[in-house]
Amino acid sequence: MPSPTSSATSSPSGANGTRRGRPGYDQQTVLNIAVDVFNRHGYEATSMGILAENLGITKSAIYHHVPSKGDLLRLALENALGGLEGILDDPQASSGPADARLEFVLRGTIKVLTERLPFVTLLLRLRGNTEVERDAMERRRQFDRRVAELVDAARSEGSLRSDIDPRTTTRLLFGTINSIVEWYKPGGSLSAEKLADDIISMMFDGLHGKP
Repeated sequence: MPSPTSSATSSPSGANGTRRGRPGYDQQTVLNIAVDVFNRHGYEATSMGILAENLGITKSAIYHHVPSKGDLLRLALENALGGLEGILDDPQASSGPADARLEFVLRGTIKVLTERLPFVTLLLRLRGNTEVERDAMERRRQFDRRVAELVDAARSEGSLRSDIDPRTTTRLLFGTINSIVEWYKPGGSLSAEKLADDIISMMFDGLHGKP
């Protein structure tokens, strides 16, 4: 006869023979898998049933970890945004020559993207259909504006070329870095450190004024 514990944490096998129930997941593991599913299917198209299938647990078991699908999204976006905003909170982002501060922020951004790739991917693909998404998109815009201010400051100091429209410069910087989520493969032959070196070298060799 099953013990009360086993009957409370498991359910009959599914159609594929996989035991359904609530394995020893913690919230972070549930979140990691959910983010992967959101990125593959899209947040709106991902139902709690799809999440449960990918987790190998029942839908009701998910609620032991989070109150709703929206809370999974909120936690995922906080992971990405918290990392990015933390760069700007570092003293190195607010003291010294503007071009040095800009390089520090760009390197930090690349580091966050490579270390939290699935979470930042989700952030960059938001559509703004929910309040959680809209709040996250506004925080991301605030981050972008801070970086744009650093670009302007570096141009004013004469450390970046002034013959290129500043809006073009800013968009190219963001476009280059944000594209990482579409092609970079962690664990491959290109390390995160070498990636950052290559991108920074490409950016600043093209942006620094001519001698």
